[in-house]
Amino acid sequence: MSAENSTALLIGPISPSAPGPLYQQIVDGFRRAVSEGKLEPGTALPSFRFLAGELLVSLITVKRAYEELERENIIFRRQGLGTFVADQGDSASRDAKIKTARVLFEKGAREAAETGLNAKAIEALALDTIRSSNQTK
Repeated sequence: MSAENSTALLIGPISPSAPGPLYQQIVDGFRRAVSEGKLEPGTALPSFRFLAGELLVSLITVKRAYEELERENIIFRRQGLGTFVADQGDSASRDAKIKTARVLFEKGAREAAETGLNAKAIEALALDTIRSSNQTK
């Protein structure tokens, strides 16, 4: 399996039926992979064209995702060399983890609300989930 192919697998499936724009799903996948240490600083990323082909999305979608990740200092581009995972440092990595956690919490809260749970029930569920998650560590 090539490094480019494994990058597409690391960021997870991208689907038009999933909540949020496709480019945001790509951004979230990269944030998650970087914050979990699955993509280390200096790792070369696939070209726009290659990743678009792997994910079955448009070149513009991947370009927009890479631009967002570059604005957030998660990746950087070098003319003639390619795109790479940036050295995050502790604070940038922590910020990326917080953003990822927030996205996941928001998604979970939306899905819980769609099932008919009220805010108090969602809060209780979240706290219970956090407690049980901490016990397994």
